[in-house]
Amino acid sequence: MQEMAAIVTYLVIFTVISSALAYDPDMLQDLCVANTHAGIKVNGFTCKAEGNVTEADFFFDGLAKPGKVNNSVGSLVTGANVEKIPGLNTLGVSLSRIDYAPDGLNPPHTHPRATEMIFVLEGELDVGFITTANKLISKTVKKGEVFVFPRGLVHFQKNNGDKEASVIAAFNSQLPGTQSIAMTLFTSTPAVPDNVLTKAFQVGTKEIDKIKTKLAPKKS
Repeated sequence: MQEMAAIVTYLVIFTVISSALAYDPDMLQDLCVANTHAGIKVNGFTCKAEGNVTEADFFFDGLAKPGKVNNSVGSLVTGANVEKIPGLNTLGVSLSRIDYAPDGLNPPHTHPRATEMIFVLEGELDVGFITTANKLISKTVKKGEVFVFPRGLVHFQKNNGDKEASVIAAFNSQLPGTQSIAMTLFTSTPAVPDNVLTKAFQVGTKEIDKIKTKLAPKKS
């Protein structure tokens, strides 16, 4: 019970801060439940007719249980953003749950539209971000502790323990966006030219091809 109270307290604090420093457009009405089927592109989503709004538009139970981690990096992110909770449209907040296998990694990535705050539910993680001055800010965090990753900066989380770990992440955006550094550079469509990657990483084409092969989506 105390653990849940602590989680609620941290999330309330984050929500208050994000309301003052929100990067998403401010709301102009009580609610604007996302109409994801409208077929109209705006900065966000158009509003569903208020008469069609229900409690289901504000509910999601996908973070209640650990996700099944089944990939080579050993982590799984379950988002609770406007795509899962239409009622978040224009509210400027979202959550996600990240589960880590033993030795699992949430690889270096960025969120272009949000600052991230994590609350450790279970386990112990080495976390960090890199500033634009190329300085690594890192720390080991354990159950009940919080760490913040500033908007847009490359960051990571690594479970160095022999037990599973999990965190709840809060964002000051309804849809923070995620760019994995490795996936962005080596699996984009169209592909980043090899001569760009070889020069940037100071390696040969064979090394680039090897990385691309390892990161390529597995065919079902």
